[in-house]
Amino acid sequence: MRAMSAVGDRLSQAEAMVRENPEIAVAGALIVLIVVAVGLVVLRARRTPGVRFRRLLADEDEITVLMHPNPDPDAMSAAVGVASLADQVDVDATVQYPGQIRHQENRAFRTVLDLELEPIEHVSDLASESVVLVDHNEPRGFAGADGVLPMAVVDHHPGDGAGGSFTDVRTDYGASASVVAEYFQDNDAVPVPPDKHASETGSDLTLSTDTATGLLYGILADTKHLTVGASEPDFAAAAYLYPGVDQDRLDRIANPAVDAEVLEVKARAIAGRRIEGSFAVADVGGVNNVDAIPQAADELIQLEGVSAVVVIGERDKTVHLSGRSRDDRVHMGNAIAAVLDDVDNGNGGGHSRMGGGTIEPKLDPTGEEPKTVDRDALADGLFRAMAGDV
Repeated sequence: MRAMSAVGDRLSQAEAMVRENPEIAVAGALIVLIVVAVGLVVLRARRTPGVRFRRLLADEDEITVLMHPNPDPDAMSAAVGVASLADQVDVDATVQYPGQIRHQENRAFRTVLDLELEPIEHVSDLASESVVLVDHNEPRGFAGADGVLPMAVVDHHPGDGAGGSFTDVRTDYGASASVVAEYFQDNDAVPVPPDKHASETGSDLTLSTDTATGLLYGILADTKHLTVGASEPDFAAAAYLYPGVDQDRLDRIANPAVDAEVLEVKARAIAGRRIEGSFAVADVGGVNNVDAIPQAADELIQLEGVSAVVVIGERDKTVHLSGRSRDDRVHMGNAIAAVLDDVDNGNGGGHSRMGGGTIEPKLDPTGEEPKTVDRDALADGLFRAMAGDV
């Protein structure tokens, strides 16, 4: 009884103090609000990007997952992964892309995994107003692209683009597929083995065999089988995906039939290469399949004594460049960008190990034929850029 009486006395004293000094009550309330606010901020910060992304998707009725022009396996797998995650939170997702799917590896990827991908030519073709960009951070490649304000961006390329509600650009990752695989892992999704059904996992969220196979190949393709540009998260993502991978389909994607022109372009690149020190530039002339150009660059970089290479080719009066580097002194994306910045209608860039660019024909208002690019001067500029003389 005495203890209760003492507590009552203290409460009475506290009430009297508050009445006499109301500023104390206000200060106390402010402290409580600050503590609560800080707690909420910390809680939000601890929430992983994958969980935040899933919750963002769940607030939508439908989304468009938009890939960059002429998508590769990394773009396709990341897009399909986002669509699968959306589907599991009851959101309709349509995967779209501008351009074409050309390279035999890309066509095999789409066919073997039986992917539903829709081409677009104009902003009005977008399936919904809520757009998620994957594997690029600024819409491009179709009429009206400049007017698209993406809801979210998931990418691993450097750039200034951002999503209105969500931006996750990880330039230290080797592939966007690794980022998307991490989203599934953040949400405790269980990879479904090829010989099992999703219902057998006992998990609310799953990673289907098709999606796991695609994401793993996307990582392997963009990191040259985890040997170029790969970071620890890429290896971790591959390990997470592995239990759900269908190895037979993975092999069918990795070993498609090779187009005869690709072999011819590779041969022209090897035979016609110019060498200066450990750098090489090869002009393969006109091509029907522009995807043969980067494949020729992949071939040349494997030659003994060559540490950086750029292959030049042309289709429909547009000059295409593709570069590869395994030389720490040569940032290939910067080298190509530096050369094309000084060329009319030139545009280029990329990563340290891989870069590319184009030179569009300059239209003459008089109707005369556009001037052709001085390819020898272009090659000289590329050699200087690779040597750091820019």
